[in-house]
Amino acid sequence: MKTAFRIIALAVTLAASCAFAQTKLRYAHVGVANAPQTLYADEVAKLVRERTNGRIEIQVFANSQLGGVNEMVDGVKSGAISMGHHDFGSLGKVVPNTAVFNTPFMYRDAEHSLRATDPKLSPALREINQELIQKGNMRIIASLFQGTRQLTSKEKVLSVKDMQGKKYRGVPIKLWSSMLTGMGAVATPVEVSELATALATGLVVGQENPLPNIYNLKLYEVQKYVMLTGHMQSILSVFINEGVYQKIPAAERKIMEDTMVEVGRKTLDWDRETSAKYRQDLEAKGMIFIEQKDGLDVEGFRKAVLAQVNKDFPEWRKYIEQIRAVK
Repeated sequence: MKTAFRIIALAVTLAASCAFAQTKLRYAHVGVANAPQTLYADEVAKLVRERTNGRIEIQVFANSQLGGVNEMVDGVKSGAISMGHHDFGSLGKVVPNTAVFNTPFMYRDAEHSLRATDPKLSPALREINQELIQKGNMRIIASLFQGTRQLTSKEKVLSVKDMQGKKYRGVPIKLWSSMLTGMGAVATPVEVSELATALATGLVVGQENPLPNIYNLKLYEVQKYVMLTGHMQSILSVFINEGVYQKIPAAERKIMEDTMVEVGRKTLDWDRETSAKYRQDLEAKGMIFIEQKDGLDVEGFRKAVLAQVNKDFPEWRKYIEQIRAVK
């Protein structure tokens, strides 16, 4: 009888263990402490764990702990890293058209950028996602907003003429090289983890990033001016290995995706709440802000950049039209 009870007890224990099968996901990104993208990943991990009663545990590796952008994309493609987030253009090495979602001067505002990159709302993203699954063994499942990208430099810049022939750091993605070329600069790829050093040593004289990144990376120590060009809505894609995605039970998968969309909307609020503060903090550190009222030729930047992007990526025109049409 005792043996029978032991067998029953063991069966119950095993059943309970199976019922509580836990999925652990390695989530990588390059954001530093307190950056919006870091807050996003941490909030998603916390809520998903709570809402799945621990069945899904997302382990976040921030600040390039698992490598730079290229290593992260390769890791997610192979499955060594479960998921991550970065600019859409980072996936352009797998499917070039993915970078269209980072096209400068394309979105109406921050809210539009988030809606137009929602896989459920964007026809362009649904089409490109299928190609990404087939060629890269991964898919985009959400997006987040981390601010509007602005230009910084050691020197005051008012127009594209002021950037002619000068080296500016670009994200190591083809689209960024195209954009900076349109601005008149010599595009110089530098990983974000090496950016401050590149600016300090003079490898590059300027760069572009949202205000939170400029502050959190302490670029005020090596840059003097912030030009409010507002050339790009910094919208990041959340992408996951397809094999990993398919192994997650449907119910938990829905919870995870719904949570990412919910927290993605929060990033808009975070940006609204912190933009003015980051400007004040950067000014307190000695940075000088240059706006249109100071002679900054934003329209000149817009025309020059779009002309270069249209020249380099003529195949994007249909996607850009679809993206702009999202309400």
